[in-house]
Amino acid sequence: MNTRVNVPREGFSLSALETGQPEGAEVVILSNSLGAGLGSFDPQRKALEDRFRVIGYDTRGHGLSDAPEGPYSFDELAGDALAVLDHFGVERASYVGLSLGGMTGLGVGLRAPDRITRMVVAAARADNPRPFVQSWDDRIAKIEEGGMAAIWPGTVERWLTDEYRSAHPDVVAELEADFVATSVPGYKGCAEALKRLSYLSRLGDLKLPVLYISGEKDMGAPPSAMEEMAAATPDADYVCIPGAAHFVNRNAETDFTQRLLGFLG
Repeated sequence: MNTRVNVPREGFSLSALETGQPEGAEVVILSNSLGAGLGSFDPQRKALEDRFRVIGYDTRGHGLSDAPEGPYSFDELAGDALAVLDHFGVERASYVGLSLGGMTGLGVGLRAPDRITRMVVAAARADNPRPFVQSWDDRIAKIEEGGMAAIWPGTVERWLTDEYRSAHPDVVAELEADFVATSVPGYKGCAEALKRLSYLSRLGDLKLPVLYISGEKDMGAPPSAMEEMAAATPDADYVCIPGAAHFVNRNAETDFTQRLLGFLG
């Protein structure tokens, strides 16, 4: 199975890809990071396809999805994920999200716990301290002046370690192509949602198993922040992957994928 579809929303559409097992199999939905397309999960998708029906989608403003006028909210982003499940006729699914996708997953889990069986939240945080908000204001100012390419050098330094970038120029080129193709309105709209992130005080209300995964060298979603999230979540496990930066699913692909498959059973 390999089906690419447009999922209609109000005034725009989301691009989604379904692969793996046919209808009736357990479903895993994948939600990408800010500035990355659904292809950023390709290694994990391949590992999941032998057992699961795998559905990924480009976040609004990313990849082949449309970019409605912003700013966006996490309630809207969570609604997009649920709309994708509805479009494919999926009542319940496991959810895997990285960075923005992980934060979106928290919103989905809090809003519709009956729709999610278990969740992996990677390289994410649940609050918006002042330095975090300022970092998004700074990036928005730079892309307004120089476009997406203006912030790629700083972004890739946060996403991947120096050692990984040197050893995997092909992955760097792939991620750069997706990043610079991200629409400026889409990036800004999601950044505005991040500035208003406020899930930390509500994590005690999550009613499903959650695996939090951080990278040891992640500055944007540091291990200390994710440990706090795990401690606040009733049914949570936490793992920190040594030597990995923010894009932990690519920077530590094998370790991340093993942890993912172990959690999903």
